[in-house]
Amino acid sequence: MKELSGGNNRVTFMPYGEEWRLIRKIYHNTLDVEAADSYVPYQDLESKQLLADLLGSPDSFEDHIKRYTHSQTTQIVFGFRTISVHDPNLKQFFRSFEEVIVAAQGTSAALLDLFPILRRLPEFCLPMKQRAKRLHRAEEMLYGGHWSKAKAKIEKGTLKSCFCFDLYKAQEEYGFSDKLASYISGVQLEGGTDTSVAQLLGFVLAMVLFPDVQRTAQREIDRVCGDRLPTIHDESSLPYIRGCVKETFRWFPTAVLGLPHATTRDDEYQGYHIPKDATILMNVWALHQNPERYPEPAEFNPLRFINDKQTSSEAATNPDISQRDHFVFGVGRRICPGMNIADRSLFLAISRLLWAFRFERAVDEYGKDIVPEARAVTQASLVQPLPFRAGIVPRSDMHAEMIKKQWKQSQDLLDEEGQWLAPSESLQP
Repeated sequence: MKELSGGNNRVTFMPYGEEWRLIRKIYHNTLDVEAADSYVPYQDLESKQLLADLLGSPDSFEDHIKRYTHSQTTQIVFGFRTISVHDPNLKQFFRSFEEVIVAAQGTSAALLDLFPILRRLPEFCLPMKQRAKRLHRAEEMLYGGHWSKAKAKIEKGTLKSCFCFDLYKAQEEYGFSDKLASYISGVQLEGGTDTSVAQLLGFVLAMVLFPDVQRTAQREIDRVCGDRLPTIHDESSLPYIRGCVKETFRWFPTAVLGLPHATTRDDEYQGYHIPKDATILMNVWALHQNPERYPEPAEFNPLRFINDKQTSSEAATNPDISQRDHFVFGVGRRICPGMNIADRSLFLAISRLLWAFRFERAVDEYGKDIVPEARAVTQASLVQPLPFRAGIVPRSDMHAEMIKKQWKQSQDLLDEEGQWLAPSESLQP
């Protein structure tokens, strides 16, 4: 439904054309490798708070992961941190986003898409349409509020370096509306937050279920990093950890059917006629579970990628499709523009979580292990594990003290409101 997809402003579902090409150009120019490298200090600092939060309340790991992904994304996109799991913007984002996903997959939404004539019925006959409009208004207020605040700070000269700086320049050059600008930035918030939450929860689940992988990964980290935190510069020396990142993308894809595409002309494929405007879905789940491509696909096995030195961007643009590591970021012209940032975020988070903690099975009141179900997921187009319990404990007193020390040093760079004063060059990982 149009209201659920942000009117004509959400680039994810925007028809291919001049406006779509302009927005993709903005994304390409502001989310490339150079830009991704400039945002690493934000990810470095946020990952240290993630470790400190988990040390303090490990049972709330899902909330802490949500704060981590949301905070680094609000910092990168809008120039402000999400300092707490209780932040009202954080709660509003996840509440609204989850409602939209559920509503869009409901029977009423499907009927309106299959039988457009039903849209002419009075609104009191279409509670789904009323709900969609309400959700769309809430979304507009959230994204519009973020954009207007960022724009005002730019004009006052007080905004920290972020995506909105470049978006503001593009708006001055091309003259698009504030509503479109709010959705260009808002879609970045969606892409950088919700999918990353699912990937990290999938990783924690995998570590609980595959302890041998965890131990192998920690041996590699200990050999390379010793008693210090891993940094982004360690990536080339940690091939097994890089394999863990790639295998996390493969083993627990978030958009199991990708995003819907549509043909721009009539086509023929293996004897099938595909008409213009036909909806095309890429079954990411089936691709990732193909035993011919990934032997024993239900196993979490980083060794599949031990010799794969491609970044996600390099793999995604490799003309040899057999060399793709996974398909989480999509295909074609609508491939995820933020994959360079996601690569760095997942590597820092996964390597540091493995350096700091042991991930164990929780136990019930009788002292028996609680084994979470690997394939128990939410029912939506973007999936994540159903809530599960895990034992997360520091690997040693030394690791616990180092976490506290690193976060204390980071707090020296925060102002009284918990926002970064400015990431200094000395913080470059």
